[in-house]
Amino acid sequence: MTKTDQTNKPLASEQRDELLNTLKERFEKHIDRHEFLEWPKIQEKLEANPDKLWSLHEMERTGGEPDVVEYDKAKDEYVFYDCSKESPDGRRSVCFDPEALESRKKNKPENSAVGMAADMGIELLTEEQYRSLQKLGDFDLKTSSWVQTPPDIRDRGGALFCDSRYGQVFLYHNGADSYYAARGFRGSLRV
Repeated sequence: MTKTDQTNKPLASEQRDELLNTLKERFEKHIDRHEFLEWPKIQEKLEANPDKLWSLHEMERTGGEPDVVEYDKAKDEYVFYDCSKESPDGRRSVCFDPEALESRKKNKPENSAVGMAADMGIELLTEEQYRSLQKLGDFDLKTSSWVQTPPDIRDRGGALFCDSRYGQVFLYHNGADSYYAARGFRGSLRV
């Protein structure tokens, strides 16, 4: 099912209400992530953008625990990141992108990080966003997450991922077609 097919199916009103309640509770529980933001304004934006609400539902459904981490005043957009303690469990064991998935001849994973993100209507975190997330708490202490990869690295068959160990954020490389049970991806969404 493509993203377009999925987004043509709006959330049922009870799904929407449940998601908004979950997001509000998380917002209030982790106020340190967004001290100067107000939930009613965020909810208003979400309710005006059902496609974005659908994407947040997908982030939640796959274990991402999305939360607001930033407000872009110039664009009047709230930025959500996956804030689960470990890489979202519903998005692990994936190679980097559709090309890497297609190139595997044996033991193909079910999906790719870039492909899943596109289907969900979100983007993989950049290295900079990943490092910014780590300033808000301890994430990926046991797992790792694919991050956006520059074209010159990807053109050579590689891809980048990050994790946090020993109080430091580490950036690594791997073949884009590799996948591991402890590696997934984190996404971002602008609303």
